Order: sequence, then structure tokens, then C-alpha cells
Amino acid sequence: MRMVADPAALRAALAKGAGRLAFVPTMGNLHEGHLALVRRARELAPRVVVSIFVNPLQFDRAEDLEAYPRTLERDARLLEAEGVDLLFAPGVEHIYPRGMEVHTRVEVPVVSEGLCGAARPGHFTGVATIVCKLFNLVQPDVALFGKKDYQQLLVIRKMVEDLALPVEILGVETVREADGLAMSSRNGYLTEEERGRAPALHAVLRQVASRLARGERDLQKLEAEGMGLLEASGFRPDYFAIRRAADLGVPGPRDEELVVLAAAFLGKARLIDNVEVRRPSAASP
Repeated sequence: MRMVADPAALRAALAKGAGRLAFVPTMGNLHEGHLALVRRARELAPRVVVSIFVNPLQFDRAEDLEAYPRTLERDARLLEAEGVDLLFAPGVEHIYPRGMEVHTRVEVPVVSEGLCGAARPGHFTGVATIVCKLFNLVQPDVALFGKKDYQQLLVIRKMVEDLALPVEILGVETVREADGLAMSSRNGYLTEEERGRAPALHAVLRQVASRLARGERDLQKLEAEGMGLLEASGFRPDYFAIRRAADLGVPGPRDEELVVLAAAFLGKARLIDNVEVRRPSAASP
């Protein structure tokens, strides 16, 4: 596996290859969820590129940026073992050579608003900006993202559609621990006691999704109960919401494809998760 940091070196390395290219952008501190994306990428294309870049533009708190784990050497070993062809690991100076303050930004309206967009102002502008730039640098045929970051996945899909970028966006199912907790780099912030309580996030989401699937239709009541269950489990919720799966809009009576989403703090860790669900048609008895 070759590793490069400079965009010019990246382009030169990519120019030497041929064939379909799959791309997995990450912020490093890799876990089994990331590696599942890499393995799926390997099934889709003969060339696989992974990027590792802790993007300061998408962090809304300086202390969160500083605390984010940097484990490049370990990550590189994991990726080489998975057969990755090229690792792009730029520094901030490579991505924002004139500084972030004067760098062009990409904003994706509507779908980036609310939920994590409301809780983390500017986050999705940072995400869209870096992903758009990485797509321009790598020029992949397909890019893979985990469904755990459901709103992020929809933001990227809309950006690609609106800007007519020639990239297929593939969402990959969330990889979970045996107790249901979604794998995340932020799980490392949990204390042993918090780690024992963390699976309650997924359990509450599944409970509400099950009630939707059985035909319950009072969404505000279900959202309020979900918030209450998280608080009773020791979480500090940012939100607990039921939305249309296609665009995160507020569901109407006839919308059937839904997603239940939540973000909540447990100690220092802000955890997110979601469950997709199909509810019975309003016309069903």
C-alpha cells in the first residue's frame, strides 16, 4: 500500500492505475465499521483508496477537535492488511493551504438543517466541503459511507446530485458490537460504567421503531417517550426524532418509509444512531 499526503502526489499515483475505483473517506482511528466499508469497496472495484483527514472545518467545538484520536500508524497497518491500494493522509496545510477562513465552502440546504445540523452549527458545511474536495482529488467511481451517520449520508447524496458529480454513493449498514452499540471512534470516550449503559440508545430506537411498524401513528408522543427513555438511562439527548427516510422531512400521514434517529451525550461521548422502519399504510385496517 502506498501512502501520500500531498494532493499532487495523490494525482500522480492515481494516474498510474486504471479501472474502477472505490473510495472510503474517513477521519481515522479506524474500527471494524470502517474496515467493513473497505471490504465492501474491495468487492466493488479493483482499486481502493482510503483517506484519513481529521477535518477541522466540521468540528463545532475546539476541544472536540483536539481530543479526536489520531492513530495514523495503526490505521495504515490495518488498511494495508485489508489490501487497500492507496492511503491519502493529508495535513491541514494540504487541504486548506490559504486557511479555512478564506476557503470556498459547500452548503447543502434543507437536509443539513435540523437534527445534527441544529445541534452542531456548521458541521455539515464542513462535511460537504471536505467530501466535495476529496471527490475532486480522488475522482472515484463509487464512494462508501456508513448508515450510522444517516443525515450525513443524505447530505452527501444531495450534494452529489445537485452538483452533478459522477460518483455513486453507497450507504453501508451499521456495524455493531454484540450488545447492539453502533461502532464509533467516539466510543473510546466512554468510561467502563458508561459503556455498559450505551447500548440503551439502540434499544430505545428499536423499541420505537417496533411500535411504528405495528401501526402506532402519534409521532410526537413516540418522540417524547423516546427522549424520556434515554434520559432515564442516563443520556443527555440532543434530539429523538422520527423522519421520512428519503429526505428527513417531517412524515405525513401517507409516508411509510421512516427512520428513527437520536443523538445523545453519555458522559463526554456524543453518540448517534438510527433505525429504518416501514410503517403500515394509512389506508390499512
